[in-house]
Amino acid sequence: MTVAVERLLDETLLWLCSVPSPIGEERALCDAVAGRLARREAPARRYRDSIVVPLRRGSGGPHVALVGHLDTVRTENGPARIEGDRCFGSGASDMKSGLAVMIALAETLDLPRLGCDLTLVFYAREEGPFAENELGPVLEQDPELSRVDLAVCMEPSDNKLHLGCMGSIHATVTFEGRTAHSARPWEGENAVTKAAAFLAAMHALRPRESVVEGLTYRAVTTITQAKDGGRGRNVVPDRFVLNVNHRFAPDRSLEEAKRELLALVAASAPDARVDFTDLSPAARPSAGHPLVKALVAAGVRAVEPKRAWTDVARFAERGVAAVNFGPGENAQAHQRNESTSLALVHEGYGIVARWLTALRPGV
Repeated sequence: MTVAVERLLDETLLWLCSVPSPIGEERALCDAVAGRLARREAPARRYRDSIVVPLRRGSGGPHVALVGHLDTVRTENGPARIEGDRCFGSGASDMKSGLAVMIALAETLDLPRLGCDLTLVFYAREEGPFAENELGPVLEQDPELSRVDLAVCMEPSDNKLHLGCMGSIHATVTFEGRTAHSARPWEGENAVTKAAAFLAAMHALRPRESVVEGLTYRAVTTITQAKDGGRGRNVVPDRFVLNVNHRFAPDRSLEEAKRELLALVAASAPDARVDFTDLSPAARPSAGHPLVKALVAAGVRAVEPKRAWTDVARFAERGVAAVNFGPGENAQAHQRNESTSLALVHEGYGIVARWLTALRPGV
């Protein structure tokens, strides 16, 4: 890789981080990226605050999509800046480093000589509920995306290939009681202490391992929020609400995972009410896909299971193979004063560029 390409990557990442794009406020960055990539052979297709950019067509080879979300979580960060080998800024790791690689590839590859068709996807609202994520409508409306041969979600992975993803269910578990004066608690029913057996069962719960295509995934269930319905410090609470997050392996369907969570609650809290609030399916690894094997051969640092949820699941729902690979530092995602290594960004560009330029018809 030349010094000029490294400089382009650094400047592009700094530029992306200098345009704030917290979830729900992606329009300015979408406009900026669309303007920068406007001079393409085929025009970009825009869907609200998301764009699909066709870069290469007519190769006769496989069709690859590089996919990245524009939004960031809302964290405390100083101004976007480069200090030594690191770029600081909201989203530097998750996932503007991946976006920088995508843009630099569009601006530096000899596209007419590529032996594959190539599409870039920049989308909004990934960091929120499944139903609000704009990649869903983009996949439904775009005429080409549901027919690509492989989608690469450029999520931060330290240049490791993360295969598949966990499914995720959020549910509220509600315990109902009856108010009373705290001086006479026997006249009411305490909704908080009513949850004791369920809380004890959750505390004792251990991860469950599943092996899928040779990769080990760990299913976990966690209480992440607790809200008592107490009306005052001298009132027996009549309502206690827990948010339960169930992460399930790719060997389970969404419906199977829902039934498992319902059974878990019923075993120790048969009177509790369960309301599902966010449902995200899992995705299988696609470890044997020829394009995935070619990406491994291009020099990824390691091959691991993805032990979180990502949008590879949206592609998998439509029968499209998808993987996670990105240059951002996984441990920096969602951190205060987020940053990432520029050397990792340079390396990630090199891996993807080698992979794309080696693809040919029949692969």
